[in-house]
Amino acid sequence: VQLVESGGGLVQPGGSLRLSCVASGFTFSSYAMSWYRQAPGKERDLVARIRSAGGTTNYADSVKGRFTISRDNAKNTVYLQMNSLKPEDTAVYYCNAVPWGMIYWGKGTLVTVSS
Repeated sequence: VQLVESGGGLVQPGGSLRLSCVASGFTFSSYAMSWYRQAPGKERDLVARIRSAGGTTNYADSVKGRFTISRDNAKNTVYLQMNSLKPEDTAVYYCNAVPWGMIYWGKGTLVTVSS
Protein backbone atom coordinates (compact mmCIF):
# COMPACT_ATOMS: atom_id res chain seq x y z
CA VAL A 1 0.00 0.00 0.00
CA GLN A 2 1.23 3.48 -0.88
CA LEU A 3 -0.28 6.83 -0.05
CA VAL A 4 1.43 9.84 -1.62
CA GLU A 5 0.38 13.34 -0.59
CA SER A 6 1.06 16.55 -2.46
CA GLY A 7 -0.09 20.15 -2.59
CA GLY A 8 1.26 21.58 0.63
CA GLY A 9 3.14 24.86 0.84
CA LEU A 10 3.24 28.35 2.27
CA VAL A 11 0.04 30.38 2.08
CA GLN A 12 -1.12 33.65 3.63
CA PRO A 13 -3.98 33.73 6.13
CA GLY A 14 -7.28 33.69 4.28
CA GLY A 15 -5.78 31.81 1.35
CA SER A 16 -6.54 28.39 -0.11
CA LEU A 17 -4.73 25.17 -0.89
CA ARG A 18 -5.80 21.83 -2.30
CA LEU A 19 -4.09 18.71 -1.07
CA SER A 20 -4.10 15.46 -3.03
CA CYS A 21 -3.38 11.89 -1.99
CA VAL A 22 -2.86 9.18 -4.58
CA ALA A 23 -3.41 5.66 -3.27
CA SER A 24 -2.24 2.31 -4.60
CA GLY A 25 -2.04 -1.29 -3.49
CA PHE A 26 -5.65 -1.79 -2.47
CA THR A 27 -9.14 -1.39 -3.90
CA PHE A 28 -9.43 2.34 -3.30
CA SER A 29 -13.16 2.59 -3.99
CA SER A 30 -13.98 0.08 -1.25
CA TYR A 31 -12.53 1.99 1.70
CA ALA A 32 -13.00 5.22 3.58
CA MET A 33 -10.18 7.72 3.28
CA SER A 34 -9.11 10.30 5.84
CA TRP A 35 -6.91 13.35 6.28
CA TYR A 36 -5.15 13.94 9.59
CA ARG A 37 -2.84 16.72 10.67
CA GLN A 38 -0.11 17.14 13.24
CA ALA A 39 1.11 20.52 14.41
CA PRO A 40 4.51 20.88 16.11
CA GLY A 41 4.39 19.50 19.64
CA LYS A 42 0.82 18.25 19.26
CA GLU A 43 -0.91 14.96 18.60
CA ARG A 44 -2.06 13.82 15.18
CA ASP A 45 -5.74 14.68 14.83
CA LEU A 46 -8.47 13.75 12.38
CA VAL A 47 -9.35 16.57 9.98
CA ALA A 48 -11.84 14.93 7.61
CA ARG A 49 -13.06 11.52 6.47
CA ILE A 50 -14.99 10.38 3.43
CA ARG A 51 -16.73 7.01 3.25
CA SER A 52 -16.38 4.68 0.32
CA ALA A 53 -19.96 4.33 -0.80
CA GLY A 54 -22.07 7.44 -1.13
CA GLY A 55 -19.26 9.75 -0.13
CA THR A 56 -20.57 10.57 3.36
CA THR A 57 -18.17 13.02 5.01
CA ASN A 58 -17.17 13.98 8.54
CA TYR A 59 -15.12 16.98 9.66
CA ALA A 60 -13.38 18.21 12.75
CA ASP A 61 -15.26 21.13 14.26
CA SER A 62 -12.27 23.40 13.71
CA VAL A 63 -12.46 23.03 9.91
CA LYS A 64 -16.20 22.73 9.26
CA GLY A 65 -17.33 25.18 6.62
CA ARG A 66 -13.75 25.86 5.45
CA PHE A 67 -12.41 22.47 4.32
CA THR A 68 -13.96 20.00 1.88
CA ILE A 69 -12.88 16.40 1.41
CA SER A 70 -13.67 14.64 -1.86
CA ARG A 71 -12.56 11.61 -3.81
CA ASP A 72 -12.16 10.46 -7.39
CA ASN A 73 -12.34 6.67 -7.41
CA ALA A 74 -11.32 6.53 -11.07
CA LYS A 75 -8.03 8.23 -10.17
CA ASN A 76 -7.54 6.54 -6.76
CA THR A 77 -7.23 10.02 -5.32
CA VAL A 78 -8.62 11.82 -2.30
CA TYR A 79 -8.53 15.61 -2.04
CA LEU A 80 -8.71 18.17 0.72
CA GLN A 81 -9.77 21.64 -0.40
CA MET A 82 -8.78 24.12 2.29
CA ASN A 83 -10.21 27.63 2.20
CA SER A 84 -10.02 30.58 4.59
CA LEU A 85 -6.83 29.18 6.04
CA LYS A 86 -5.71 30.33 9.48
CA PRO A 87 -2.28 30.26 11.14
CA GLU A 88 -3.58 27.52 13.44
CA ASP A 89 -4.05 25.28 10.39
CA THR A 90 -0.27 25.07 10.10
CA ALA A 91 0.68 21.40 10.33
CA VAL A 92 1.87 18.36 8.45
CA TYR A 93 -1.15 16.83 6.74
CA TYR A 94 -1.31 13.05 6.39
CA CYS A 95 -3.44 10.79 4.24
CA ASN A 96 -4.81 7.70 5.98
CA ALA A 97 -6.42 4.46 4.88
CA VAL A 98 -7.37 1.31 6.79
CA PRO A 99 -7.80 -1.54 4.29
CA TRP A 100 -8.14 -5.03 5.80
CA GLY A 101 -8.04 -3.50 9.31
CA MET A 102 -4.44 -2.34 8.86
CA ILE A 103 -3.55 1.34 9.24
CA TYR A 104 -1.51 3.03 6.53
CA TRP A 105 -0.13 6.57 6.42
CA GLY A 106 1.46 8.70 3.78
CA LYS A 107 4.65 10.62 4.50
CA GLY A 108 2.75 13.88 4.86
CA THR A 109 2.78 17.30 3.25
CA LEU A 110 3.57 20.49 5.15
CA VAL A 111 1.09 23.34 5.17
CA THR A 112 2.30 26.64 6.58
CA VAL A 113 -0.14 29.52 7.01
CA SER A 114 1.75 32.73 7.66
CA SER A 115 1.99 36.31 6.50
